[in-house]
Amino acid sequence: MTNSLVRQWILTPIIHYRLFHNFTKQDFLGQFAASIGGLLWLFLTPIVQILTYAFVFSFVFRMESPEDFSETSFVLFMVIGYLPWFAFADTVARSPNLLIEKAPLITKVMFPTQIIPVVGTVVPYLTHGIGFGVLLLYMIFQGHLNWLWLWMPLVFFLQFLFTMGLVAIISALCVFLRDLQQLVGILVFIWFFLTPIVYPISMIQDESIQNLFLLNPMHSFVNIYREVVLLGEMPFTNLYIIIPVSLLTYLFGGWFYMRIKHAFGDVL
Repeated sequence: MTNSLVRQWILTPIIHYRLFHNFTKQDFLGQFAASIGGLLWLFLTPIVQILTYAFVFSFVFRMESPEDFSETSFVLFMVIGYLPWFAFADTVARSPNLLIEKAPLITKVMFPTQIIPVVGTVVPYLTHGIGFGVLLLYMIFQGHLNWLWLWMPLVFFLQFLFTMGLVAIISALCVFLRDLQQLVGILVFIWFFLTPIVYPISMIQDESIQNLFLLNPMHSFVNIYREVVLLGEMPFTNLYIIIPVSLLTYLFGGWFYMRIKHAFGDVL
């Protein structure tokens, strides 16, 4: 039974491609419906946040890039980690309401509800992936392109799978435990500052505490992006962490969702 549920979860976007395509198109374009700025908001929101963080940490706290990245400005050092994090955080922050907002549809229409967390992950990653792609183009023109960039699509895809697993778990649990909606926002906020994004991990002097950061998968993702793009090096320790963690989270999240989805109609 477990294998059957996991198989259904994995094959959902393929078996139900038309439904998946329509939901994705509707949710993606729906972000800009009746909006004067339209697609401009795709770039404006992260740019404003980046400029704010850059001003505070560069001019107020006068943060500098760590020694290994000394030839890179702190703003670029931060942005390389922040944009992938923003895709992750925005997706997870939206996840508690995914099924609740679709309650009328779930209770009145028979359809594979597992399509909802899939689309709920694809749309934010598609949205923020555009901004990250523009940044990478800029880095290419700055002369940072190297053969290790071939790893980037795989790493970003693993982050996507890791996020989707969490989204499946959170969205399913929030159907039964509505207080999780507030808790998730708090946890994402804490997670942000426990991930070395606006500060280099070298600021932490105690090596044993630095090693604890390896328990945070997002630290590994951020570190890979930075070292591959800015240094032309692959931190294989981080890579060996994110591969099993991403796959296990994705598979467990899908199995968990498929296991309890039959009860959604009774609660929603």
